Amino acid sequence: MAGNTEPLPPRARLAVTAGKAAAAVSRAAGRGSGSVIGGKVALKLSPDLLGRLAQHLDVILVSATNGKTTTTRLIAEALRAAGPVVSNALGANMPAGITSALAGGSDARYAVIEVDEKYLSGVARDTAPKAIALLNLSRDQLDRAAETRMLAEHWREGLSGSKAVVIANADDPLVVWAASSSPNVVWVAAGQMWKDDAWSCPSCGGVMQRPGDDWFCAQCGFRRPAPSWALNGEYVMDPHGSAWPIHLQLPGRANRANAASSAAVAAVFGVPPQVALERMYQVQAVAGRYDVVQFMGRDLRLLLAKNPAGWLETFSLIDQPPAPVVLSVNARGADGTDTSWLWDVDYTRLTGHPIFVIGDRKLDLAVRLEVANQSFHVCQSLDEAVQMAPPGRIEVIANYTAFQDLRRRVGN
Repeated sequence: MAGNTEPLPPRARLAVTAGKAAAAVSRAAGRGSGSVIGGKVALKLSPDLLGRLAQHLDVILVSATNGKTTTTRLIAEALRAAGPVVSNALGANMPAGITSALAGGSDARYAVIEVDEKYLSGVARDTAPKAIALLNLSRDQLDRAAETRMLAEHWREGLSGSKAVVIANADDPLVVWAASSSPNVVWVAAGQMWKDDAWSCPSCGGVMQRPGDDWFCAQCGFRRPAPSWALNGEYVMDPHGSAWPIHLQLPGRANRANAASSAAVAAVFGVPPQVALERMYQVQAVAGRYDVVQFMGRDLRLLLAKNPAGWLETFSLIDQPPAPVVLSVNARGADGTDTSWLWDVDYTRLTGHPIFVIGDRKLDLAVRLEVANQSFHVCQSLDEAVQMAPPGRIEVIANYTAFQDLRRRVGN
């Protein structure tokens, strides 16, 4: 049970104070929230600080290639029905950012923490989580994160023997293989639209058979586990067979899947599905994602898509043609510097949309669109793209740093 009965030792208290001061200086200098630099300073002074800050909390970790920021927010809202929550809601998901978030949670009962895929095992070791939610694994920032099976293997090794309840997507073979080393798994049929990273068996390397929503390896017998929770259209099916309606302000199938996993996590802590889902309705946007903003007299909807799986899901929820679409791609450190992933995105799904291309790598994207036989305009700025766009709400789709650039430009 959470409840901070042990005060931090003097060195840890000093580290927290120094970290908060560094974060405040960073904010005053206009360099963002300061959570990362604050956490780095704090961990430098007290390397075991993350574990100390987590020891009085019921910790829930959330990791995935796509959807972890949104799911973290949905779980946090659901668990607030049971007690105070601390969370890294702005997405600083490496140890420094997580440390900063927990430093502000002395009165919390729960910590709902988004974790970068590469750091999951280490953060789980330091924080002794009560639950871990695993949503999906697909190619992303291959220059930094390596290939997906290797990442799944790291997860599998890190989860082996874990005392946490693992809530895992039964429809993603890589996630299932990673989670199967854990003794306590709750399987959720959350779906998997993007399948191109899971055609070979992660267990033996054989070719996966994927009839309908099922999957299995005929060579070694590795197969989809029977889920106890499931997304079924607009409903979440719980382990008792009851159907609970999903009412979200966030759009799309992917967010209904995130809600299904979040309801399963909340149930681990005694929050009923009806209560959890009702609280999730309060989430209107997540760190600017899905926000509709006014800019130059036009409505712009801001959508984040940072890899092929994310772009596929995003294309499924944008307004129908002839809604104008602005695409922006960068390749900075936080994005991954390799843009070859653009060739894995099916841009023919944008046929009929007026397309406007901006961002640091607009010419890379233009070549890809040309090969996909799409009509488009290359623009020097968001302002130019908005001026050229025909009437209608403009769908703006951007990868990570391009999305942050756009938010600053529109004052979001």
